[in-house]
Amino acid sequence: MSDGDLISELYAGCFRRLVVQLYAVTGDLNEAQEAVQEAFTRALAAPRRFAELENPEAWLRRVAVNVARSRYRRRRVLDGLLRRIGPPPAVADHSPEHLALLAALRGLPEGQRQALALHYLVDLPVDEVAATLGVSAGTVKSRLSRGRHALAALLTDSDATDTTETGRIDARS
Repeated sequence: MSDGDLISELYAGCFRRLVVQLYAVTGDLNEAQEAVQEAFTRALAAPRRFAELENPEAWLRRVAVNVARSRYRRRRVLDGLLRRIGPPPAVADHSPEHLALLAALRGLPEGQRQALALHYLVDLPVDEVAATLGVSAGTVKSRLSRGRHALAALLTDSDATDTTETGRIDARS
């Protein structure tokens, strides 16, 4: 039996049992599932070493418990930090134009969206945007140009749809 087959067989045989056990430890089904999945991922990272274990299920359980404990500690630290800084800031603008802009930004490719957000919303210069994204300044300029054109098209389309839906005649038709 290959190492991968052993892990597959263990997954099929003991995943649910481990999730139930971790659910008892964490009190959160999603957290238990994620911890057990992480344990299997770590087994897949070193399949030969995993295959040599005397009791692989016990190893998976121990790793899953350790993962859950580590995540709990990190979450507790994060919660403490978040309490110190107070509640999250309210969204500054709930206007229809602002919401349309955010929706249009979500419709852009990731690179263009990141470049536009960092340059225009965070107000970073092109060189700093390039350093943040790990690309050249020329790439940032290209993404900004393409992003502006795509954003304009998306916003124009949304305006045309809005005026058509309200019953007004759209002069561009």
